[in-house]
Amino acid sequence: MARSTAQTPPRPMRADARRNYERLLTEARGSFAEHGTDASLEDIARRAGVGIGTLYRHFPDRHTLISAVFQDALTELTEHARVSAEAEEPCAALMAWLGEIITHAGEYRGLSRALMSAAQDESSALSKCGVPLRDAGERLLVRAQRDGSVRADVSIDDVMRLTNAIALAAEQAPEETELGTRLLTLMLTGLRTARGPV
Repeated sequence: MARSTAQTPPRPMRADARRNYERLLTEARGSFAEHGTDASLEDIARRAGVGIGTLYRHFPDRHTLISAVFQDALTELTEHARVSAEAEEPCAALMAWLGEIITHAGEYRGLSRALMSAAQDESSALSKCGVPLRDAGERLLVRAQRDGSVRADVSIDDVMRLTNAIALAAEQAPEETELGTRLLTLMLTGLRTARGPV
């Protein structure tokens, strides 16, 4: 008899497991904001009041934990992309949305680098996190291309790579507070068609 390929839905967590999960997420957010995404997982577990084995039961590797921490920002970004898809100026909407990605990435030092390294690894939880982000951005990009303000030969993969690179550059020079915006404007100048607004 052939086995069913349907996945069994995850069982709900016990109350104590849910509390541990939430404490670990809270401590991870704080540690990542303070020390970057390379923060010690052992320290995160200790600050959450659990053992490192408990952390790994909930988050099998660092990328899984980073992905969980990034979920709120991901939800916000995908929702904003949905709303922005109705904006009157598609190119301006795309630029504003990419700027938000750079801002969110800047909240956790090392997040841009982690997203870039996970992009080619389909088994990474962080790579899976990028799928809805890519899809949301593609809708904005295609709309700007149909509007004629962005070149037709531009792909969302290239746009996301460039955006991550800008976020990484901004992270490396925190004293230059306008660097991310300046580089993003420069990038979009290169993406525009000849008739597109500057």
